[in-house]
Amino acid sequence: MYSLLEVLQSIDNTLLKPDLKDKDYIKFCEESKEQGFKAVCVLPYYVPLCVEQLKNSCVSVVTVIGFPLGANSSEVKAFETKKAFIDGAVEVDMVINIGALKDKKTNVVYDEIKKVVDVAGTFSNKLVKVIIETSLLTDEEKILACKIAVEAGVDFVKTSTGFNGAGATVEDIKLINSVVREKAKVKASGGIRTWEKAEKLLLAGANRIGTSKGKLIIDQYKEKEDNVHW
Repeated sequence: MYSLLEVLQSIDNTLLKPDLKDKDYIKFCEESKEQGFKAVCVLPYYVPLCVEQLKNSCVSVVTVIGFPLGANSSEVKAFETKKAFIDGAVEVDMVINIGALKDKKTNVVYDEIKKVVDVAGTFSNKLVKVIIETSLLTDEEKILACKIAVEAGVDFVKTSTGFNGAGATVEDIKLINSVVREKAKVKASGGIRTWEKAEKLLLAGANRIGTSKGKLIIDQYKEKEDNVHW
């Protein structure tokens, strides 16, 4: 149902471990470049290194903001965003203030997202994804988070960090899509380790897949396609 190019262009190949070295990121970028993924998603410190490694490729650099807990102040998140774009990232994935959302402090959540969106607006062609951490929210809270994100002008709503509880589910992708509709896209992330799961999430309406198993997913996709054509 999906071409190889469509699958590759849906994947943010992800490396967010805290204990890796420059050489690990260089190897990761080389692999991502060879595969032709849409983007790499890396920690803010490694943005300049990855931008340099990928400068002659079609692979973009994405980084995370307020990661992984979302408890930074809105001013810090805005500063992180500006620094990330100056360093060469083209997209940021920002974790919302989950506690504030649960307290229904909608103005706090809106304000921090809007600050990040406004920073992105001062650059050209930069995107903002907002991570709502679905595994920690009720359906009511997920809907509220999506409504706030859309109102603040985000480009994507993203399910998870992959660091707090379970990751993306088909049910969550469908729920998010029912709220954001045409106003924002959807990124599924967290616990996506096989093509079988990635395909289900794409079919449910995900536009982007965040995974640390990008190469494995592509290998499984190719194997399945070979078997079908055989």
